[in-house]
Amino acid sequence: MNAEQKAAIEQEIEELNKSLTGNMFEDMDTRDKIHNLEMQLKGTKPMDSHFDCIGCGS
Repeated sequence: MNAEQKAAIEQEIEELNKSLTGNMFEDMDTRDKIHNLEMQLKGTKPMDSHFDCIGCGS
């Protein structure tokens, strides 16, 4: 992952965090997206994998 890709993912995470409402049910999809993006940043899963996370089932 190059610096541009990392910056784009970080920007997307920041925008998603701004859209959180505080309602657990309304935020579920947004939090899932944030989680998946954070996994990409940390290299937890391949970016093109159709399995997001075996451990947590996301």
